[in-house]
Amino acid sequence: MNRIVLLLAAALPALAQDGRQIMQEVQKRQHSTSMRYEATIRTNGGNWKTQAEADKHTVTKHWTYERIGDAGNSKAILRFTAPPDMKGVALLIVNHPDAASEEWTWRPNGGHEQRVPVGDRSARFFSTDISYEDLEEFDVNQYDYTLTGEAGGQWRIDVHPRKMSQYTHIYFYIDKTNYTLNRTEGYNKKGPVRVMEYRDFKQVNGIWSWSAVLIQDIVAKSRSVLTIDKIDYNLPMKDEDFTVEALRRGE
Repeated sequence: MNRIVLLLAAALPALAQDGRQIMQEVQKRQHSTSMRYEATIRTNGGNWKTQAEADKHTVTKHWTYERIGDAGNSKAILRFTAPPDMKGVALLIVNHPDAASEEWTWRPNGGHEQRVPVGDRSARFFSTDISYEDLEEFDVNQYDYTLTGEAGGQWRIDVHPRKMSQYTHIYFYIDKTNYTLNRTEGYNKKGPVRVMEYRDFKQVNGIWSWSAVLIQDIVAKSRSVLTIDKIDYNLPMKDEDFTVEALRRGE
């Protein structure tokens, strides 16, 4: 009898979890002091009838992304490496735990940085199907959560931003075994806006990491596929490499 009681007690935490507890565990398992990845993004830019048409109109871009810090208190620089007309174009993101993120873009041809207003964060990021807001670091404390169901080995959590956002709410689908984020469905007052499906997970330095994500812009009827070509965590990085000055230098 005592063994049965102990087994039941051991199972209680998993059964008793609410949406916030699940997301806290997701954030905990994804923790790293820094991250760097190289990526390829392909955007077809329209609702084409055939795959051949989509392939014909697909635009391919490459970028590198570096981040220092974690969980909403971080800095990141994304810099395009190709095609030639995009090379050197960059975005600096400074995330705050208790305030809206700050973002600046840099275009070598323009010769000056430009701040991205908070109200413009819903815009498509350089003609991809990702918005500027989607590139900000996730912080569990900036959202409210409601666990709405479980199916197919996943939790479904209704997430409501506390900060200014293009989304009124987002559905998160979390793997019950690895606590990976498998899918998001973002909504505004008019309905669905964006769907992201994270695929091909593998462990890198002990962290479950997706290798590809399918992004669908429901409003524009467009889709992009972002593929991670190389990723690493906990690399030595310096704060001074994540400033507006560093953005200009191309470091």
